[in-house]
Amino acid sequence: MSDIVAIYGSPRRKGNTAMLLKKAVEGARDAGAQVDEIVLRDFKVSPCMEIYGCKKEGECAIKDDFQIIRDRILASRGLMIATPVFFYTVSSHVKMLMDRCQSLWVKKYWIEGCAPGHRPAKRKGLVISVGATKGKKLFDGMLLTMRYFFDVLDMELWDSLLFRGMDFEGDVLKHPEYLDQAYARGRDFANAVRE
Repeated sequence: MSDIVAIYGSPRRKGNTAMLLKKAVEGARDAGAQVDEIVLRDFKVSPCMEIYGCKKEGECAIKDDFQIIRDRILASRGLMIATPVFFYTVSSHVKMLMDRCQSLWVKKYWIEGCAPGHRPAKRKGLVISVGATKGKKLFDGMLLTMRYFFDVLDMELWDSLLFRGMDFEGDVLKHPEYLDQAYARGRDFANAVRE
């Protein structure tokens, strides 16, 4: 079991969100946390097919790498997840993972009959996101989506690092203060999840 799972949700291996998350992971490890890194693009995760094979036991009927990722998240105390903003929400890689967690939603709310807001958060989440535009509501849709995703994982949104005006690979290198911020929040996050 890792203290923290770090999910790289960008289609780019060396994109801005990947560099920021890597710094957060470094900060968490320097604080003594065990961090399990997952690059979503390296896993085979089908989209949810909405066949509701999960209605009986809350287990997704589609067998692929989703179960591996899910189990690693559920065995951790914290999740750091990084995604660029695509059309005011998460990347397609992250969205597929979220949609497959519909099976966890079914288990929690239909099978176990949990009332919304009645199960305390067992985990903490840190979101790192980058968007190209300077739009006023650039991160609103993504953060709302993350909150619902975290809810099904019994997780609270501990913090978010949101950076605007970066589109091209390497843009974050023009802002070393952002990388320093990610390192510091990763370190603080490690301490928070182990409290």
